[in-house]
Amino acid sequence: MIIPQSEFEGPDGAFTVLDVGGTTLRTGSYDPATATVSRVRRVPVEGMVRHPRDSVAGLQERVVDQIVHEIDQHAGAAAPRAVGVAFAGPISAGGLVLAAPTVWGRRGDPLPLGRLLTERVGAPVVVANDLTAAAWRYAATETEPFCLLTVSSGIGNKVFRAGEVLLDADGHGGELGHWVCDPSPTAPLCDCGGRGHLGAIASGRGALAAARRAADADPVGFARSRLAALCDGRADAVDNPAIAAAVREGDAFTTEVLRGTLTHLAQAVGAVFTSIGVCRYIVIGGFALAVGERYRELLVAELVRLGCFGLDADAVDALVSLGSPDDDHGLIGVGRLLAHRMALPAPAGAR
Repeated sequence: MIIPQSEFEGPDGAFTVLDVGGTTLRTGSYDPATATVSRVRRVPVEGMVRHPRDSVAGLQERVVDQIVHEIDQHAGAAAPRAVGVAFAGPISAGGLVLAAPTVWGRRGDPLPLGRLLTERVGAPVVVANDLTAAAWRYAATETEPFCLLTVSSGIGNKVFRAGEVLLDADGHGGELGHWVCDPSPTAPLCDCGGRGHLGAIASGRGALAAARRAADADPVGFARSRLAALCDGRADAVDNPAIAAAVREGDAFTTEVLRGTLTHLAQAVGAVFTSIGVCRYIVIGGFALAVGERYRELLVAELVRLGCFGLDADAVDALVSLGSPDDDHGLIGVGRLLAHRMALPAPAGAR
């Protein structure tokens, strides 16, 4: 079906867009004429981090209520004409959230987020996976197929090729964070309840757990590190901002911890490259971008060490780049996706 432009444009021509991650919910206005966002508001997500004892069903209700509240707050007296939601989890073509490990943990029942929001907001709503949305941001400037990687509360990826994000109608695909890369019985637990998943090892949360383990295992090395100085010498005070700062400042202890989490991520990138030949990898996500260029350098070094079939070190270095240093990827991307769906027939598969 063709979605009429009049159904999507608010009175000022802007869209109401939201990005719901494992830690933060962002709301803003997207201007399709300039491809920019404004009036961005950030609040903590009412998920398992804030309510660890709630059931999955209870957390789902909290998050839906919060999204509706944020839409109402953003719109004020004028009801939104259309809403785009980028959400952290695999999502079907019909807006069914199949899982959200970083938001409500274990799988639980699928959540018909698109339908629930449409009913409660009283406006057309498009729901997409957050990284699918972010891929649409970069599709506007990338001329070749690319793989978008996010390293934040969890890990995800999406491949954009031939004008489409490669997913099936049930939302399968782009979930490298749930690849079982460590099958050992003592491997770290993932937020989804699985063990040894890439996201449990190489995400921001995975790096934090690794740093705390390293501090406990090597108290002397930790005490001498810049990380300890940033955390008043307390292993239990280590957090992701301190890890990112210590790596940026060249701290050997913290850099080795991070390097250890990147081996499996480099293997995953290498597998995507060798299997489908995508030669462009854009890294985003709060944790990776907080570390910055040093993160890219460490990932490239692991790729070179492991080897990418047919590529020399210079070619491997050219594979990987950092995305824009902001946290507007999902907001801009879901705005672009709304604009795309205004002008084109609605797709048969998931977005």
